[in-house]
Amino acid sequence: MSQIDTELDTVSVRLAETQAEVEAAQALRYKVFYEEYDALPNAEMIAQKRDFDEYDAYADHLIVVDSSGASDKIVGTYRMLQRSGADQVGQFYSSSEYDLSPLLKSGSSLLELGRSCVLPDYRTRPVLQLLWQGIADYISEHDIELMFGCASLHSTDIKSISKPLSYLHHYHLAPEKIRPRALKGQYINMDIIPQEDINARRVFSELPPLIKGYLRAGSCIGDGAVIDEQFNTTDVFVIVQTHLLTDRYRRHYERKIQKSIPGSEDSDDDNVQDLSAYKKQKL
Repeated sequence: MSQIDTELDTVSVRLAETQAEVEAAQALRYKVFYEEYDALPNAEMIAQKRDFDEYDAYADHLIVVDSSGASDKIVGTYRMLQRSGADQVGQFYSSSEYDLSPLLKSGSSLLELGRSCVLPDYRTRPVLQLLWQGIADYISEHDIELMFGCASLHSTDIKSISKPLSYLHHYHLAPEKIRPRALKGQYINMDIIPQEDINARRVFSELPPLIKGYLRAGSCIGDGAVIDEQFNTTDVFVIVQTHLLTDRYRRHYERKIQKSIPGSEDSDDDNVQDLSAYKKQKL
């Protein structure tokens, strides 16, 4: 994986290669999730100042590295868990919030994305693009057809986030054939505000950058939101069908990685999301 052409010419993306680098990524996650966003760590995490769980050992860890100092510094990370790794754990991480049966039965090669975070000083468009470049390289290398994971709104007050939840439900709901549903007892209805009462452009502009990036790439959303008490967030389920990546993203990242991304612009009608409303917004 190569460097991106930005003003941060010392910043690059690659997979973690050693246990020390994985632990450095976990320390970054701790700093962002627990110290910045006030998630609730357990005693072992507090003692080690790292965010970790049983999935880490079976995942690949994408890291953004700044080499400008005396030693490399990990400034961003993404956890990527393929089905083979999930099978070793017993399930995907997001199975604790959503029924993944539609995805598991789809016959597609699966990749769960999670634990995404970047240090505040590096939360710039070029660094986010670099993360996407790393993901594009990975899905090309492993022939991934479906990416998914939980993305977060930083609030557990459903009333205060009723507009973004309703917008995602009305404009980006996944096709039923591949639409996970929040588990019973955790399910929060996202159809709160009527579609005609939503200013789609304004609500989109106020979404978290990660969710906006997913939507611009052509992603869709599962049925229902879930409150994550540990992380003080409300989660939505995001699905990216690699064959439905928007043309702009496909061309850009195929050029960057000098490889083809799995899938094509042609797709099965039963599996195609109706993106017309999204495209008309020209976001």
